[in-house]
Amino acid sequence: MEREGTISQASKNKGRLKIVLGFTLLYLIVEVIGGIMTKSLALLADAGHMLTDVGGLALALIAINYAERKATAERTYGYYRAEILAALANAVVLIGISIYILYEAYLRFLNPPEVQSKEMVIVAAVGLLVNVAGMVILRKSSGESLNMKGAYFEVLSDMLTSIGVIAAGVIMLTTGWYYADPLLSAGIGLFILPRTWILLKESIGVLLEGTPKEVNMAELRSSVLGVEGVQDMHDLHVWVLTSGVNAMTAHIVLKEGASGKQVLSALQNQVTANFKITHTTFQLEEPGFEEEQTHL
Repeated sequence: MEREGTISQASKNKGRLKIVLGFTLLYLIVEVIGGIMTKSLALLADAGHMLTDVGGLALALIAINYAERKATAERTYGYYRAEILAALANAVVLIGISIYILYEAYLRFLNPPEVQSKEMVIVAAVGLLVNVAGMVILRKSSGESLNMKGAYFEVLSDMLTSIGVIAAGVIMLTTGWYYADPLLSAGIGLFILPRTWILLKESIGVLLEGTPKEVNMAELRSSVLGVEGVQDMHDLHVWVLTSGVNAMTAHIVLKEGASGKQVLSALQNQVTANFKITHTTFQLEEPGFEEEQTHL
């Protein structure tokens, strides 16, 4: 018997994504112009992250709309995984941008150009306000979905970049030490890489049908075997369809004389209430039924 999953967590946050996307796109235009005019790599590096923000936020929004499509005969689980693919794409792009920024920073260490520091600070300050607003809007939802987490990381990276750009601009404005620009840019790249790597691993884990991190398999097995009328369990699988939508299948061996209807109801209540599993499929088997076990 199957129990249908709920809507994805990211679907609840489309309005927030649209607002942040609008702010980010507007500031991207301002920052590109400012970076070219001031000759600041730090500003252009931030603009590079802002570009991935725009693309990433747009991709996240498209993925949510796509994931809301109804299941079909060809896609019986629907399009939930579109959100995970968007998170994966965001992670890959951010890693690529970070590596490119490190390369550009190295070239500028060899020959640092003069930077118009005052204008650079002004542009970065505007960006800081935009990014802080975006973080406030997305903060709560970032813990509910990998897709939203990817979008939040995009905005967080740019907020940190804006702070760094302001600091570098102040240093260059007061001391004339133009190495601060590539030094700050390299720091940005190094800061973003490990956090993006975590997002990449989590996304790949979902695509590889990994067990949800919030589900303890030993506790789940013990809980199921403790249900009245259950003699044994095998072929247990638990995986993530998309963030906030966990699925489970298992073969349940009933005790002699147990009511399948009562056991099934108890099992569903047990796993959905205690293990955050929203989609369950249980195969009930009579005692003595033999089937080759190939899984847990």
